[in-house]
Amino acid sequence: MNTMEPTSTSSAAGIAAWKLIGGLAGIGAIGAGLATIVVMCVLRPRTQAEWTVGIISTVMGSISGGAFVVQYYELQEWAASPFGLVAMLGLVFACGLPAWAIVRWSFNYINKHESADIAEIVSDARKLARGE
Repeated sequence: MNTMEPTSTSSAAGIAAWKLIGGLAGIGAIGAGLATIVVMCVLRPRTQAEWTVGIISTVMGSISGGAFVVQYYELQEWAASPFGLVAMLGLVFACGLPAWAIVRWSFNYINKHESADIAEIVSDARKLARGE
């Protein structure tokens, strides 16, 4: 006879699943996924390659950018409370949003200057750095 209630069993399964994906890593994954969905809806990729690169860059921007912000501002103690975890999720989400825009601008620049040689690219970069 099973003495556990169905809700206890499903709660235990949920906790086990959460531990399986790494707890805090799960927060990062959720934030990265949400950021990816938002940017893909706002700036729709034009090609399959752009879509793939967009997903990878947004997820990496979320995870690495979020980790940098948490580490830089020493926010690790936030992980001790549910509200702190939600706040960390928001940071991870926000860090992924600019990644897709940066990649999109890079794609546009590369496509526009596809036939340029390295000297022209360096010259453009110098002009940009000088504010011309």
